Amino acid sequence: MENRNNITEFILLGLSQKKEMEILCFLLFLLCYTAILIGNLLVTISITCSQLMKQPMYFFLSYLSLSDLCYTSTVTPKLITDLLAAKKTISYNGCMTQLFTMHFFGGIEVFLLTGMAYDRYVAICKPLRYTLIMTRQKCVAVITACCAGGFLHSFGQFLLAIFLPYCGPNEIDHYFCDVYPLLKLACTDTTRIGLLVVANSGLMGLVTFVVLLISYAVTLYTVRSYSVENRRKALSTCSSHITVVVLFFAPLFFIYIRPATTLPEDKVFALFYTIIAPMLNPLIYMLRNLEMKNAIKKFWCHIAVREEMN
Repeated sequence: MENRNNITEFILLGLSQKKEMEILCFLLFLLCYTAILIGNLLVTISITCSQLMKQPMYFFLSYLSLSDLCYTSTVTPKLITDLLAAKKTISYNGCMTQLFTMHFFGGIEVFLLTGMAYDRYVAICKPLRYTLIMTRQKCVAVITACCAGGFLHSFGQFLLAIFLPYCGPNEIDHYFCDVYPLLKLACTDTTRIGLLVVANSGLMGLVTFVVLLISYAVTLYTVRSYSVENRRKALSTCSSHITVVVLFFAPLFFIYIRPATTLPEDKVFALFYTIIAPMLNPLIYMLRNLEMKNAIKKFWCHIAVREEMN
């Protein structure tokens, strides 16, 4: 513990050391974060203020958008401000807090995607029992379980990082605090801890992804016997969800399912699950879902009518 206190702050090297590139990235990520805020808030509010909230699929979707918003907000605002800063620093406590919150909301999203896949499985494979199985109590229990799973995952990562001794250097070759870059700075043998990190992040993601694959394999097999119209509706819903899953999981696998090392490409792949996926998720669900489009239209029409009345 004494060695650890030698480091009171970390220096984030960020995405680039070139000022021109940093200004370009600042403008780009500011636009991306604005789109993330607008898109995810629009989905969350539109569902919450409509009858869609009573349907399990949209109930989960509203929480997915909220999770996306919280998840990217643990990293992106700091990234944007650092792009204009002369010295990119983060305190020791701030670094550990960022690591915990990022993995907490990231863990929630991983488990929530699994819950959404289960909802689609029940809706397509057991349509007559859907309302009996996916009750509001069951949906709330799924959300609670996702939060508990996210907490256990992030708390494990937090414990692995906070008990490491950091005695210099203090430069993190990344734009946020994560376990692998911190392992590189620890002044002790981190081989065993690296394996625990892989088990906590990599294997958790892999097991979840396999469960998702099995779920959708069974679902797609079931829709073969449906009519053309019903098959189209089922595939439309599933394709949106599968796209979101691939966008989120593919870069995670590259980073976490490997020995505890850091690569220059990690920062680029991290952009996919910290910024790009949260930005595209609302578009994916809105563009391919008629009910979602109608809910948004009704919400804005209601706002317009109230403005006129006032």
